[in-house]
Amino acid sequence: MGRIKNNKNRRPESNDIVNEDIHFKEVLVIGPKGEQLGRMMRREALQKAYDMELDLLCVAPNAETPVCKIVDYGKYHFETQKKEREAKKNQHVTEVKPLRLSPVIDEHDFATKVKHAREWLEDSQKVRVDMKFRGRMITRQEVGREVLKNFSEQISDIAEMAKAPSLEGNTMSVTFTPKKGK
Repeated sequence: MGRIKNNKNRRPESNDIVNEDIHFKEVLVIGPKGEQLGRMMRREALQKAYDMELDLLCVAPNAETPVCKIVDYGKYHFETQKKEREAKKNQHVTEVKPLRLSPVIDEHDFATKVKHAREWLEDSQKVRVDMKFRGRMITRQEVGREVLKNFSEQISDIAEMAKAPSLEGNTMSVTFTPKKGK
């Protein structure tokens, strides 16, 4: 069997402490079936693992007496990688879709932007609406706030405002998230 009897030949790819890398004087040993084998000197625990043609894996290095388990490290490592892949596959990354509006936006353009926002929100994505004020428009922020208020009313049935409109430099931003249960 391909045991890691000498870590010089094959290093574990993860941060696991296995076999010869275990440098604790005394360890608490758990057998391959989960039974407690008690406290042992490191050399004795390694020999017991090698006699079973298995590896000694340190599962709790920070414990008062470090805990080591006798396992088939190749199988153990494969299983942990498999669990990580499954967890990664089940993660749902929420993307924030950006939309840019103007304080003097045309009615048709406004309707198109609302339509895009609705599609994204129905796909459970967040939408960030940015409104850039150019030149002297910055003095007419109330016009921009009115456009954002109108936009908010158009999508209020499927979205809620996660972040109120805020002005940073010459850009006013607001973030919308899909309503729960939609």
